[in-house]
Amino acid sequence: MNADSPDEPVRMRAEKIRDLNDLFRRSLSGGKVMMTAGIAALPDAARATVFDEVRKFDAFTPDNDPHGKHDFGSFEVDGRKIFWKIDYYDAAMEFGSEDPADPAKTTRVLTVMLASEY
Repeated sequence: MNADSPDEPVRMRAEKIRDLNDLFRRSLSGGKVMMTAGIAALPDAARATVFDEVRKFDAFTPDNDPHGKHDFGSFEVDGRKIFWKIDYYDAAMEFGSEDPADPAKTTRVLTVMLASEY
């Protein structure tokens, strides 16, 4: 693909979103982190394992990450299927972000849940 391709800005934007999502997910800072009641009810050690798995998750494929933004993942802990997802809100957290590639315009929210709660 050459630099003049119309797909180039889209690809670069997706890469920027992916990089921001990875940074947020790995550090759990720079946004809001939420958990569902099912995750909150897990024993402390299991909950800690869940968040460790979220931080180190890297099993992205074209099937589970078709847009290359690294904004969803799933895995198992102690026989429980876990989902995590990142949503993009405006800075005031009232509406969706107009530009998830711009951290000044976006508040990232990572939600961790039991798959059964989805």
